Amino acid sequence: MATSQHPPPLEILVRGSDGFSIWNGPPFVDNQPTTKKLDKVACTSTKFSEDGSKLLVTKPETLSIYECRGFGEIKSFEVPNLLAAALSPCGTYLQTFQKSSTPQEKNVVLWKVDTGDLVYSQFQKNMTKVSWPAIRFSSDETVACRMATNEIQFFDTKDFSKGVIHRLRVPGVVAIELSRTPGTHIAAFVPESKGVPASIQIFACGDSQTQPIARRSFFRCSTVQLNWNNGSTGLLIVVQADVDKTNQSYYGETKLNYLTTDGVHEGLVPLRKEGPVHDVQWSPSGSEFAVVYGCILIIVPYCGSCAFSLPRTSCSLTKKKVMPARATVFDKKCKPLLELGEGPYNTVRWNPKGKFLCLAGFGNLPGDMAFWDYKEKKQLGRTKSECSVTSEWSPDGQYFMTATTAPRLQVDNGIKIFHYNGALYFKKMFDKLFQADWKPESSDKFGEIDLLVKSVESLNVDQKKTQGQGSKVSQTSQKTAPSNPPVQKPAAYRPPHAKNAAAIQAELLGEGPKETLSKNAMRNKKKREKQKEKKAGEAASSANDV
Repeated sequence: MATSQHPPPLEILVRGSDGFSIWNGPPFVDNQPTTKKLDKVACTSTKFSEDGSKLLVTKPETLSIYECRGFGEIKSFEVPNLLAAALSPCGTYLQTFQKSSTPQEKNVVLWKVDTGDLVYSQFQKNMTKVSWPAIRFSSDETVACRMATNEIQFFDTKDFSKGVIHRLRVPGVVAIELSRTPGTHIAAFVPESKGVPASIQIFACGDSQTQPIARRSFFRCSTVQLNWNNGSTGLLIVVQADVDKTNQSYYGETKLNYLTTDGVHEGLVPLRKEGPVHDVQWSPSGSEFAVVYGCILIIVPYCGSCAFSLPRTSCSLTKKKVMPARATVFDKKCKPLLELGEGPYNTVRWNPKGKFLCLAGFGNLPGDMAFWDYKEKKQLGRTKSECSVTSEWSPDGQYFMTATTAPRLQVDNGIKIFHYNGALYFKKMFDKLFQADWKPESSDKFGEIDLLVKSVESLNVDQKKTQGQGSKVSQTSQKTAPSNPPVQKPAAYRPPHAKNAAAIQAELLGEGPKETLSKNAMRNKKKREKQKEKKAGEAASSANDV
């Protein structure tokens, strides 16, 4: 692997209520980040291009493109009634979607960033997360295509004035995914219709290709998530059904399917635990993938007066066994390579080098994180990052950053950066934080992480020393504490339906169930103990009399 002698510095984009700024990434000087000499710019959103060469900044009235070496503005576009905007992977093109009043108005426009010229435009009635961006590019921008009614249209990326140069007929197609590295294949999703099952079809990108080279059909499918690997040889398909006809899940059911472009494998990934697929991600090498799956949902009896309840599935009381999620690494033949254990997890992240990965439980889970060394097949550490909204590895694969951002959460906004072994390196809180992203860089520009192990171990030694000093301070504070204990507040009322909440939560988090008794049960237990003592005393006295 080619590695630069002078790797680029890590940089972090931080966007608050007063605009965005660029931090110099770790390692920090004096444990504090320094900000580049760049005036904060008021904006509503920012987004790097995939290769990190350009930055798209959405301002109240204009779109601005910044080059990412000195972060100077190179081009500005005035786009009225803007609804969405996106950069191509190499930052060559800017794609915008505007609110259209008439069908004659072409509201999807492709601009050349360097010159500001309009190179292509079309009309699009509406746009969703599945269909945006309208024009898809491969990572090297050699292939470009868009989904139209019953067909997929291809363009010449060097000359969009030619218009559509190739059409691929796919009746009923509603979603596509172009392989990115390289852009040699495209997957198309066709939903169920009139008793015909839904299907995923893989086509080779070329003028002469009209028949799918791989296909997978299935019933009970509402939406799909398509994930290509690096190398464009395998496609993971998360199939989601809104309704679970087996009545085992209130939130529907999910299945993980796997297709290969050579037709060798077609079918379900053999997961060893029932329940939904929470997350799946390919390793950077494209040779293995990690899956987090299994039930972690809490379903309790519904009670109108009980705060601890989920939407009811029926009027009767129900009980569901809660199990922690499981994580497994599979190879390209769907054979399990490594079991990562069970716990309250719903997220998996490979580092860009493919050596480490992080399992985490974000969203409505408590934020547990487990860091693994995949090459050595061992766990490096565990920690927590509560209320995290976003999470990602640094481009060099040494640091893992989590952020609590608005508008998802309006309080406790902040950034945390961890070492690859889970040790906390940096933390900063904000009154309001909207975005925190690493500036993308190719992992080939950085050296191997093994060279940094010694420096991290020395840092851990320093942290242990400071913890030891802190423990002495806590001991002295305990000696000077007042002898009168504080008056305990009465316990909060817990309705009968919530008595098992603690046990359910303990089982969800992988902990052992704790025995809790009500007042009546405790009273009866004491009576039984007294009766046993009385019988034992009578038996002893009768033995003495004999």
